[in-house]
Amino acid sequence: MKFFEFFSFTDPNIRYVVVGSILMTVCSAVVGCFTFLRKRALIGDAVAHSVLPGVCLSFLLTGEKNPFILLIGAFITGGLSIFLVEYITTKTKLKEDSAIGIVLSVFFGIGILLLTAIQHGGNANQSGLDSFLFGKAASILPEDLYSFGLVGIILLIGVFFFFKEFTLISFDRNFAEAIGLPVKILEFMLTSITVLAVVTGIQAVGVVLMAAMLITPAAAARYWTHNLTIMMLVAAMMGAVSGIFGAYISYLAPSMPTGPWIVMVISMIAIVSFAFAPVKGVFARLRKQIKNQKQITDENILKLFFQLGEKDQDFFTARSITSLLERRSMRKDLLKNGLARLTDQGFLSKTKDHWKFTEAGKVKGQRVARLHRLWELYLTQYLQLAPDHVHDDAETIEHIITPELEAKILEQLKYPEVDPHDTKIPYKDF
Repeated sequence: MKFFEFFSFTDPNIRYVVVGSILMTVCSAVVGCFTFLRKRALIGDAVAHSVLPGVCLSFLLTGEKNPFILLIGAFITGGLSIFLVEYITTKTKLKEDSAIGIVLSVFFGIGILLLTAIQHGGNANQSGLDSFLFGKAASILPEDLYSFGLVGIILLIGVFFFFKEFTLISFDRNFAEAIGLPVKILEFMLTSITVLAVVTGIQAVGVVLMAAMLITPAAAARYWTHNLTIMMLVAAMMGAVSGIFGAYISYLAPSMPTGPWIVMVISMIAIVSFAFAPVKGVFARLRKQIKNQKQITDENILKLFFQLGEKDQDFFTARSITSLLERRSMRKDLLKNGLARLTDQGFLSKTKDHWKFTEAGKVKGQRVARLHRLWELYLTQYLQLAPDHVHDDAETIEHIITPELEAKILEQLKYPEVDPHDTKIPYKDF
């Protein structure tokens, strides 16, 4: 079976492609985390498109496709592109995205012109240079791995030894300057390893897709953790998986290039992360939103029972759905579901088609009513809002005030007895 043929790695060509793809994706993912956190995702695109002139110039000057020489040329023009972006941004009125667009298009255009000239120049060694456009991981040779490995080691060593400094300038550049760090030098180093990461990957996925490999693993990993170290490890693993399976899909269908499939795999991983990550994923946020809506509904129902109890001076009278809807406008189905939940939780007890407070329900309903009235009073006293303009705000805030914040509000308001509408504020001994 092709599966066992591929993953046995007995074929040297498969080993070269897989190792090269893993080196490229891991290096890009690690460095891409800093680029992503600094909100400079487009910089990777600018560098990726700007390395092509360096590759072509290196070939024109030397007449051969030595991987180290081509990478040096790519590194020079890639670094130059970032310098020009920063220069245009600081010396002109153009914003960074406009500067990136200008530099990207100019460098890429020059690269295409030089590549066209090389292809019509009659040099037999030029075969394969066009792979830098769209990538050709299947053509990776042992000497390419040596250059990839050397660049990857330099990159990872730089990240390891300057991890704290890179982290600080990524999150708070001003604080880094305030404590005396050489921010300009650190930014130059971070820029350099970003260029190195791009240069490492261009032969596998090409200049067109390289920006995706720089940012996509970092963006996907960010959905799974808030810890930068874990984020980098997750991004690296995602990158490695995309490199392996991109190469495998290309092996199954030789007509399909490896580089685009690597990008497709990491894109699928990113989509899964965006949708199913346990905290920040779309479905997790949807579940949290539904949970919050249920909590708000339940607390509004308990507050309604408490208000009716205040009115009747009897907190344990059984209430029907009709009597509840007469006091507060609410969808009938939401009210029924809320009553069922509160009954299951022990805050209400049910007798036929009527519900009434339990002792625990009264305490909770009383607290919601207290928070509502305290916040109304706080808005009128400290924000000078009119009493008839504070109800809606209090309807929202009452559900998110913590006990600690409640204690501070009480202390600041000096335990008031009534709200702005002269309604008594209920305390535990109410």
